[in-house]
Amino acid sequence: MMRKPTINDCKVVALPKINDPRGNLTFIEGNNHIPFDIKRVFYLYDVPTGEDRGAHAHHNLHQFLICLSGSFDVAVDDGEFQATIHLNRPWKGLHIPPMIWAAEVNFDPGSVCLVLASESYNEGDYIRNYENFLSLAKSIS
Repeated sequence: MMRKPTINDCKVVALPKINDPRGNLTFIEGNNHIPFDIKRVFYLYDVPTGEDRGAHAHHNLHQFLICLSGSFDVAVDDGEFQATIHLNRPWKGLHIPPMIWAAEVNFDPGSVCLVLASESYNEGDYIRNYENFLSLAKSIS
């Protein structure tokens, strides 16, 4: 049986940043800068004021969230403890392991959230009901 993930497993990672007078560059390599191979990439943008995104967990999928522009908060929950992480720099990202409930909230206008995922899309990997998540989280020792 897997070890129960906690909010302490949600880590902010500083990515390589190459400063250049022509503009800065940041790059990401799977299994180097982040702890998984990248199988899917998507991004959130034009999030209306007051709207939230996410609000789910995954059975097996790892995610890495980067705020490319603007800022937003990520509310993480392991079924016992909660924390909020503020993202506002394109060279820093947040690793969210499986079995952590996460919601992206408090988007500034014009914010862009890039998400790197460890797996291709699979609806069966999603846990979209919070009560179901709590039951599953309690069953993991």
